[in-house]
Amino acid sequence: MVRAHLYMAVSLAVASSCAAFSSPTLAGLHVASHRGGAAHSLCMAAQKPALSRREAIQAASFLAGAAFFAPRESVAADGAFSLPKLPYAYDALEPHIDKMTMELHHDKHFNAYLTNLNKALEGKDAKSLLDIQKTAIKDGAMLRNNGGGFYNHGLFFNTLGPASESGAPSPALAKAIESSFGSMDKMKEEFNAAAAKRFGSGWAWLGVAPDGKLVITSTPNQDNPLMEGCDGAKMVPFLGLDVWEHAYYLKYQNRRPEYIAGFWNVVNWGKVSEYYETFAAKGVPVNWA
Repeated sequence: MVRAHLYMAVSLAVASSCAAFSSPTLAGLHVASHRGGAAHSLCMAAQKPALSRREAIQAASFLAGAAFFAPRESVAADGAFSLPKLPYAYDALEPHIDKMTMELHHDKHFNAYLTNLNKALEGKDAKSLLDIQKTAIKDGAMLRNNGGGFYNHGLFFNTLGPASESGAPSPALAKAIESSFGSMDKMKEEFNAAAAKRFGSGWAWLGVAPDGKLVITSTPNQDNPLMEGCDGAKMVPFLGLDVWEHAYYLKYQNRRPEYIAGFWNVVNWGKVSEYYETFAAKGVPVNWA
């Protein structure tokens, strides 16, 4: 009787879990890499009228292992940072940035910076994310790479949105762009060049210089212009583009300029304008958290 109940419970569990395990992100990254083709074969089995007892036993073993690799929502401990959700669906930026890239970029890369940042802060006095940026370089590689990575990605994801809702810069931002670059096209041209010429991995930034003019720069790795001692122009960034390969390689491979061109279609100019007017134009770092 106990075995019969176990058989029925596992059959239901496999059927209800199949959709999750068949997700490209989970099957490709969390499950298939550790269990070979087991995820696919189990999902196919779950689509049959019923599982055999042997399949149920296999499923129980698989689910016990797969649970370890399944992604979990980040839960912040006291004083720790937590993973913000995307403000749009994973596929909302298609066809310019694909769904798989967004799933991996947000759930894996962004989350990894968060996790390592929280580890780096264990046993230390609580600091705001903006304070971490300021002293990140002198505070060492863990805070520099992970504090920067967490801040940069949060700003990046928040300033994107569906192409149909991209909009246009606010009058104040449009005026600043024209004053600083001559036109929107000139600004994009300079930004695109900074992003394309960044050797290896890094970021391109649009921000406000100390004199109030808009400027463009790029930084290596997970550095950003808020870090004291960072390479590049001094500024308060309010728009950034991730040019690490993980941000575009699944769709664009080595064609970085195509990714950069596609980026402009999914810039959320309403949010960018808000960050400019509320923070950067006043010389205040953008607090996206």
